[in-house]
Amino acid sequence: MRIFLTKPFARFVRRERIADRQLRESVERAERGLIDADLGAGVIKQRLARQGQGRSGGYRVLIAWRKTARAVFLFGFAKSARGNIDEDELATAREIAQIWLDADRRALARALADGIILEIANGDEEES
Repeated sequence: MRIFLTKPFARFVRRERIADRQLRESVERAERGLIDADLGAGVIKQRLARQGQGRSGGYRVLIAWRKTARAVFLFGFAKSARGNIDEDELATAREIAQIWLDADRRALARALADGIILEIANGDEEES
């Protein structure tokens, strides 16, 4: 399973001081079938805990997800900052998710080289 972050999501992670470990854990939960919300078209929503707190009051993240193949973190927000995303944001997330989920190895390599996405290490670099 390869795990990627879009550039805007990487900025969110740095600003909020979210560890790569937390991101990997949210993907591992999804792999075990523990998905907080399936938003359709390959987009799932997962909860991330704030440091020293639980997941319920922490962060919400949207992930383009294809089981056993790839996860691309698209968007994140603090639960305290907003309740949810609106329909237009969800439609955009679904469109962006489809692009990343359909991308072949060359397109991913080019996006990585150009800094459009970042990859976090997870110990399993082979993609199905």
